[in-house]
Amino acid sequence: MEVTTEAVKALREETGAGIMDCKRALIEAQGDVERAKAILREKGFQTAAKKAERATEQGIVEAYIHGGGRIGALIELNCETDFVARNETFRQLAREIAMQVAAMNPRFLSRDEVPGELIEREGLTEQEVLEQSLLSQPYIRDQSRTIRDLITETVAKTGENIRVRRFARFEVGR
Repeated sequence: MEVTTEAVKALREETGAGIMDCKRALIEAQGDVERAKAILREKGFQTAAKKAERATEQGIVEAYIHGGGRIGALIELNCETDFVARNETFRQLAREIAMQVAAMNPRFLSRDEVPGELIEREGLTEQEVLEQSLLSQPYIRDQSRTIRDLITETVAKTGENIRVRRFARFEVGR
């Protein structure tokens, strides 16, 4: 099947994937843009899994203030190089995650960090733990994706491992 340059360009602009990756995905999907996006997303998950163990010692601290200064969030987002830390895609990811923290007030970074004793002591269900874990929360701008999905997509775009190291949320009077 012949894939047009315009279709490849449009898919690249929408997904941020490489030109050849977009072309291959469109060919595999026989021109179906939605299927091509799914193929690219799956490839991104595979890429992220390969990079998951790489050290992330660079990054940024991002702040987000909301509600006329009544709610604020800080996050530390790490990556492998200072080059990516200065990249606009990475910086936008940090801002989106800080907004998520301000809006959703997660207690934990991920399910893996929650000790079993805490779950038992507080009587938390598995669903409650997942709802209070930042990486498992549905993204506030697109409920069909989680924060983990957002990070994975950015890993695929930047080619580097990315992880949230820590976060904090502040609210006046709390």
